[in-house]
Amino acid sequence: MTRIKLYLPVGVFGVLAVVLFLGFTLRDPNLLPSALIGKPFPAFDLPVLGAAGERAGREGLLGEVRLVNVWATWCPTCLAEHGELMRIGAETGLSIIGINYKDDPQLAVEWLRQHGDPYDFNVVDDAGDLGVDLGVYGAPETFLVDAGGVIRYKRVGDVNPVVWRDEIAPTLAGLAGWQKVEAVLGDER
Repeated sequence: MTRIKLYLPVGVFGVLAVVLFLGFTLRDPNLLPSALIGKPFPAFDLPVLGAAGERAGREGLLGEVRLVNVWATWCPTCLAEHGELMRIGAETGLSIIGINYKDDPQLAVEWLRQHGDPYDFNVVDDAGDLGVDLGVYGAPETFLVDAGGVIRYKRVGDVNPVVWRDEIAPTLAGLAGWQKVEAVLGDER
């Protein structure tokens, strides 16, 4: 019995080491699972950024495929991905909707004026309620929503050329209601 007591801490340490090792070998920490894939985009009613008195809701997402991007002026990664969003919007015509997350709306309007505005419109989620409904961990996060308002893809972290090419564009090209496959996949098809 005393020998078991001697080896017990070593065994516990070994099991813990294996569990931690397996946790650190995850393929991509940005691919966090989302319970919302295949489910309708949550209902919301929020002010439109820079448009006094205007509000938008889930119905504003319906009718066409959209990329919904959660961003903020306080987020350095949002600035890093901004050029890619500008490129995607210009080259593909994909509708991009912004969710300005826990931010100062006046700073956000100025930020878009300074860096360019790839968004069809932005909603102000200053309290973060829509973010909670979407399971947002922080900014940036991006969702691909089909024409029926169903979430088909979620990205935690920046959208960059590799993410666009390897993850978002192939998912987008496979969606019903998206006719611009050549613009999305380019020469890779």
